[in-house]
Parts: sequence; structure tokens; C-alpha cells
Amino acid sequence: MEETLQSHKIKPEHLTRKAIVYLRQSSYKQVRENQESQRLQYAMAVRARAYGWRQVDIIDTDLGASASVGSAPREGFDRVISSVARGEVGVVMSREVSRLSRTDKDWCRLLEVCQLFDTIIGDEQQFYDLSEMDDQLILGIKGTLSVVEIRLLRQRLQRGQEAKASRGELFKRLPVGYVRDPLGEIVFHPDQRIREAISLVFKKFRELWTIRQTFQWFRDHDVELPVNAAPGSRIVWQIPTQSFIRDVLKNPFYAGAYVWGRRPVKTVFVDGQQLQKRQAACLTPGQCRVFIPAHHMGYIDWEAYEENQRMIRRNVLNLEGDERLASIRAGQGLLSGLLRCGHCGRKLHVRYWGGQGTNARYLCKGDFDLGGDYCIGFGGGLVDRRISQELLSALSPLGIEASVQAIEELDASEDVRCTALVRRLEQLEYEAQRAFEQYDEVDPRNRLVAGELERRWNVKLDEIEQTKGQLAEQDLNRRTLSDEDKERLIEMGQRFEQVWHSEHCTPEIKKKIFRTAVEEIIVKADSEANTLHFIIHWKGGAHTQIEMERPKSAVEQRTSEDALDIIRKMAPRYGDDQIASVLNRLGYRTGKQKRWNQTRVKTARRNHSIPGQKRAKPDPDILSLSQAAKYCGVSHRTIERLVEAGVLSREQVAPRAPWEIRRSDLDAQPVQDILDRLRQTGKLILERGDLSGQEVLFTEKARS
Repeated sequence: MEETLQSHKIKPEHLTRKAIVYLRQSSYKQVRENQESQRLQYAMAVRARAYGWRQVDIIDTDLGASASVGSAPREGFDRVISSVARGEVGVVMSREVSRLSRTDKDWCRLLEVCQLFDTIIGDEQQFYDLSEMDDQLILGIKGTLSVVEIRLLRQRLQRGQEAKASRGELFKRLPVGYVRDPLGEIVFHPDQRIREAISLVFKKFRELWTIRQTFQWFRDHDVELPVNAAPGSRIVWQIPTQSFIRDVLKNPFYAGAYVWGRRPVKTVFVDGQQLQKRQAACLTPGQCRVFIPAHHMGYIDWEAYEENQRMIRRNVLNLEGDERLASIRAGQGLLSGLLRCGHCGRKLHVRYWGGQGTNARYLCKGDFDLGGDYCIGFGGGLVDRRISQELLSALSPLGIEASVQAIEELDASEDVRCTALVRRLEQLEYEAQRAFEQYDEVDPRNRLVAGELERRWNVKLDEIEQTKGQLAEQDLNRRTLSDEDKERLIEMGQRFEQVWHSEHCTPEIKKKIFRTAVEEIIVKADSEANTLHFIIHWKGGAHTQIEMERPKSAVEQRTSEDALDIIRKMAPRYGDDQIASVLNRLGYRTGKQKRWNQTRVKTARRNHSIPGQKRAKPDPDILSLSQAAKYCGVSHRTIERLVEAGVLSREQVAPRAPWEIRRSDLDAQPVQDILDRLRQTGKLILERGDLSGQEVLFTEKARS
């Protein structure tokens, strides 16, 4: 000690300034567990005072903060640099130089600042004066060795992890539902409640098809799942989150596969600073650095896992227009996600159009993104109905079997939550018994302990009562199928086609049936024959080929100009019902070759911006043929004879349209003279001469 105190490196001006003792550990685990190392670092303050420094500052804010590349900035180290730069520091002490020099950049910056402001550096062995060349050389070598040492240690650890992972033996924490037996093998958890809960996640996903719906089922039915709260802690039962359901379904470990490196770490630059960022999306098992199938027992097999992943990818809402997969939603396009172009191999995507936006149209984009045209495009209504007929032909013989299976599933669905509650009750009864045994063994006079143990026992008893109440409510609300209900289900299986076309069979249900039975549908278009050729690939390997006429496009289904011209002429005065009657009598049809009615005329007017009305506007000065006959008190034929003779004029906006006769023309004197003579004689005399053979048009008595 005396020899070191006599060192020429410690000068009086150094002692007039303060000493800084810098502490840092590599990780939070080291701070928590390596207590002896912390004590040795704090002891450097005693060493500084022994050398004569009166003011000693200990900077320990970086305890648990790593100095590796990509880690957060070291706040304590920045305080050391700023204090030295203000000329306040005589010595910077650390038990080892490696505590300061974990990176080349920080080490060089510290040496440069200390040399400029005449600050020495000290460790457990000696002090270093940066104004001396030998000390600069020694510190440079020590800093370089420290950086190399930490990198070598990291490489050794990484290679050791990779070697252990390549054998399938590296586990930081086993997924919930698995434990290691005394021989080190991965086996199912011995707790039956845990095993049934994990299996229930996969079962419900296969029933509901989406992660969101699976999560909502557990939340709505208050079914708890086991969760590893922290490494080394006991399992906690709680209502699962959606992220937990997703992690369980996407983790290949539950399919018996071992993977390592699902989310690799890469170094990125953010605002000029290096940061280590973990990849957000997990790699597929085949892309991971280590992939060992059939490594251990799985809750599901590998084929079921891959099918689950395809279902999850289908349910992703891709707003960027990726046509690879389609999810089951409320749209009317029943074949979305199943059609594949037979020309270019792309998946067809669905677009909706029409007044309500419900008319499906299937499109293969081809080279449209490059400025070209769509490869295939056709309306979905007729195609959906045609493919549905093939589906019904294939499934109708299995309808009764499906009905029996549906009865079994309905009977079993109510037992799922009941089983979960029974397992929870068994667990609570065990925990309550343990709490009672602990309370029973404590000295009653020690109320501080006995009171707490009694409280825990009462809490478990309350939870048991709540669970029993839920079981009672479940039994009370249990839906049991009566014999009549079972007969109805079997009858529905026999009438599967009628059920399919029922309004209660929603598009979502139909899509699920399609995806259950159909693997893929290849479609090709024959432009010359104007036909579509489909190859249906059923689940199981069977194939069906069908051909149908290509549905007409919207341009081909347009209303003819002649029909629109009649609508324009009649719309100002006549109603949509009268216009539809005229169009049908003239033989016109809509663009879809359907008869006209009031609604279709209204739609045509709206699409072509033609003003009109639902019913005809009354005009007292204009009369139809029937109105004119009634006004004059004669038959329709009398008015027609007057028009044919040229005595009475009439107008007609279109052939077969109602006549338009002006009331003033009927009141004209020539017409009234003929009608008066008709009433007197009962004969219609349109010109002079012998009209004794004139046919009597009506037998009523002439009006006076």
C-alpha cells in the first residue's frame, strides 16, 4: 500500500478533484445472483479513499445494463464521460478495465477525454497515466483484449447453444403442458386438467376455424387455461388472451416437433445507432435453423398442425390484395380461396359489385399489375350454383351419417365446459385441503400466522362454492336433444339439398362445407366455345370435371336500346307497371333474359337516369281507350271505329302502348252528332247513305 501511495502517477492536482467509482454488470441475472462481484466493485471506493481522495462518487446506475452492440445507451457511463469533460474528476476507478471497455467506441472515447483533462484511470492492481506512452499502450492492449474476450465468450456460448439445439436438447422453458421426466425425456404434464385444457384449444379451433372465435369461446364460457407466469414459477390458471391462443396453435412443439431459431435477431441502424431487433414474424418450421420432427409426443399430429396453419393463413385479412388465400367471411362468393387459374396457376380472388355490393365476380389478375389484362374473369352466381350441385350430389348420400355425427357433437359440446369445471373443482378441493392442513398444524396462539392461513383456507372454500354454483347453473341450462329434435336432424340429413337452399343456411356455413370437402378447383376458359372447364379436386384425392357456358358479362347483359327508348317515351306519363306490360307484349326481355316487372323497370330507369314514377300521373284532359269509352257511354269498338274512320284522333307513344285521346276531341261537334244518332237509332252511322243494314253495337236505350 505504501509503495503504491508513493507512485508518481497520483499528483496533488488529482487529489483536489473527485474520484469516480464505476459499477456495471452484464445482465439483470448477474445483478440478482452474483452478489460477491458487486461487493468487490463497491469496495473500490474504500481503495480510492485510502489513496487520499476525500470526495468519492459511486455511479451504479448501469447495474444490469448490457454494453453489447444493439443494447440501450449506458446512462451511468455517459455521466462518467461528462464529469471528466468538465474537469471535475481526478481518477476513474473500476475493479476491472473490462467493466469500462465492452465496446471499442466507448473505450476510445474515455481514453481520449481522460488524456485531454489529465484524468488517470485505476483498477484493482494499479493506476494508469495517459500522458505516459507505456500506460497508453497497456490500456490499449487491455481494452483490445477485453473486447476480444467478450466476443470469444459470446461465440463459444452461441456455438454451444447451436450444438445442443441440433441434438434437440436446448430448452429455455418448456411450453405449458409439457414437463421433463427423471430421465430427461419430454413428456405430457402429469396433471390431467392441464392436458385436457391444452387439447381443448386444438379441438375448439377445429370447430370454429379462427383464432378469434376460439378465444371468444373461452372468454364467453369462462373456461380457464394454464399459463406459465414466469420461469420457475407454478402454473397459473386464468382466462386466456388471444395472443396465448395464437401462440399455442402456431407452436410446432405441440405437434411433436423441435425447432430452434424461429425468430432470429438482426442488427439494424436507427438514428445512426446500432440496435438488435428480433424478427416480428416467426419463421416456418422448415426455415428454422434446427427442425427435428417427431422429437417427442404431441397433442396433435404433424398433418393436423399443417392444416391448422393453412386455416390461420386463410383467416388473415390482407389489405394489399394478396390472392394466395381467402378467409371465410360473409360474402356471397362461395368459392373464394378455392379457385385456381388453369392458365397461369394463380389463385382467383373475388370482387363484389352491384347495387348492394353482393354480386360476386371471380378474377385472375394475370399481368394486370404490369399494365396488361385479367387472365380470367366471370360472374360468380351461376358458377356457385353449378358447383354447388356437384357438391350436393357428392354429399347428399352422406347426409344421414352427418346428421348422426351432428347429434353426437351437440350432445358432447355441452359436456366440454362441464368437464373443465369439474377439473377445476377437483383442483380447488385439493388446494383447500392443503390450506386446511397448514392451518390445522399452526399454533392457535400465533394469531399473526393462524389468521393469514385461515384467510387462505376461506378463499379456497369460497372459490369451491362459486365453482359448484357454476356447475349447477350449467346443469340447469343444459340443452338436451329430445327424440323429436333427433328425428328432425336425421330428416334434415335426408333433405340435405333443401337445407342447403334454405335461407337459414348462411354463406359462412356453405363456405365451411366447401372447404371441408374440396381441396381446390382448377378453372380454364375456352374463348372460342365461350365455356368454362372446371376440375374439382376433392379431399381424399378424387376428381370431377364439369363444363358449363360462361356467364355473360355486365356489358352483354345490358338492356337493349329499343327497350330503353320505349321507357324514355313512356316514363313522363305512365307508371313502371304499365311500361313493364308494354315491354312484355312487344317481346322485350331484360339484359338477363327475364320478363319485365315494375321493379326491373324502376332499376333500368335508375341505372340510366330516366325520371319517372311508380304509378301513372292522372291527366283529366287525356283519356285512354277504356276511359274514353266510359266517358262517352259506348263500347271500346265504337271508339276504335271512330278512330279508324278518321273522325276521332288519338296518339300512342309506342306500339302496344295505351291510347291517348283528348277530352276536347270527344266533345267536338262531329263526334257528338255521331254519338247522339247512335243513341237514338242504336246504329253507328259514320257517313251518309243507306245504313239500314248497319250492325247494332249495343242494345241499351239511348240517352235522352
